[in-house]
Amino acid sequence: MLSIILQGDAMTETAAPVNSITAVDVLCVDDDEIVLRSLARLLKNNRLTCITQSSPEHALTLLKNHEFSLIISDMRMPTMNGAQFLEQVKNIAPDTQRILLTGYAEIETTLAAVNQAQIHGYIQKPWQNDVLLSSITDSLEKFQLKKQNKQLEIQVKQQNKELLELNNSLEQRVEKRTKQIKQVLKQLEEANEREKHEHKATVELLYNFINANPYLDGNKAQKIADTCTQIALYLNLSQKSIDLAPMAGYLAQIGLLAMDPELYKKPINRLSEQQRKTFYTHPSTAQLMLMPAVHLHDVSDAIYHQYERFNGNGLPKGLAGNDIPIGAMVLGVSRDYWEAFEQSNSPTDKERHSDALETVKMYSGTFYHPKIVRALEASHSKLNEQINSVGTITICNAQELKTNMVLGHTLHSHTGIMLLPKGHVFGKKSIDKLQQLEAKKPTPFRIMVKSAK
Repeated sequence: MLSIILQGDAMTETAAPVNSITAVDVLCVDDDEIVLRSLARLLKNNRLTCITQSSPEHALTLLKNHEFSLIISDMRMPTMNGAQFLEQVKNIAPDTQRILLTGYAEIETTLAAVNQAQIHGYIQKPWQNDVLLSSITDSLEKFQLKKQNKQLEIQVKQQNKELLELNNSLEQRVEKRTKQIKQVLKQLEEANEREKHEHKATVELLYNFINANPYLDGNKAQKIADTCTQIALYLNLSQKSIDLAPMAGYLAQIGLLAMDPELYKKPINRLSEQQRKTFYTHPSTAQLMLMPAVHLHDVSDAIYHQYERFNGNGLPKGLAGNDIPIGAMVLGVSRDYWEAFEQSNSPTDKERHSDALETVKMYSGTFYHPKIVRALEASHSKLNEQINSVGTITICNAQELKTNMVLGHTLHSHTGIMLLPKGHVFGKKSIDKLQQLEAKKPTPFRIMVKSAK
């Protein structure tokens, strides 16, 4: 196949390489050789590559081995008019720009070409060089933009594919890490089928998982839980909500157990943007982990929505105002209070509590529901106190325990693992077990108990 490439005033025949695509700026098609030479000279003088062709049929063949940014075609040609020719060009190379050269008497056929060939512009003969060059320049820019957009689309599709593969890999890792915890939950659920309302055993078990992790702060979870309780009491919520409030505090970080420790063993502000995005998915992971424990649905819901904001700019659903579950709002305020406490540089705990309260109050009405903030402020004096049930408290060791004594304060091991919850009524089995553990300790337990029931 031969194509004619114009260089200056001379026409040169060159063989197009087989199975290769040559990029050319402009293809000019006209049965008038004088017009073709004029166009070629104009384009060359403006440093544009050009191929001319007097036959529209041969021009269509050129499209197999050349990519043209623009095709300029005459309207009147003997075997095929410009509208018919450019319509076929549109079907073969839809991104190539198409300009029609017309005479003054060809307005009707030009309008037909606009609809038939969807041309991008037309120039009347005789043309003005500056007008034609302006139209050519615009057309070449449009073609390059379309080409770049397609390349970007391909790049985005490839990146989306890689991201999907990465997400699938992450899901597999999360599923693997949570499998054991799900199994524990399932076993616990089956073992306590008759006692679905006894939530404490489940929470205490999971809390021990958090406390045993060297990068998670079990003491902080305890403080958040206590603050959730104080706020719930001040708000005069239902007894069920008051009972569930501290559970959300204990388990707020449970989803982190399924993640890479690199995401939570250092402050959030030191994570990369991608790491922060991954970190904030831990409530969703917690929801999956707690799914088998159907009796903890409200707790799971509070944990899932703990990063929602009162103004609707939170995660994961962008809920606003009273659409946010009350348990989630209480948890969010309590969590952020203690995070502000930890970040305070004040020298005393009293001042750090004041700093934390002022930080939370600063975002009342934007991040937090005002009534939750007022409840935090009202219960502020109790946040650093140990709150015990009514009754005389006695401190004893495991050897001095008697059946039916009531545990007055949560009992932890020397490593911080929760052994028994506050309110536990001692029986022979629990006493024997504590005495065995105490025998292995360098010092006896200090167990706070109330008088026997």
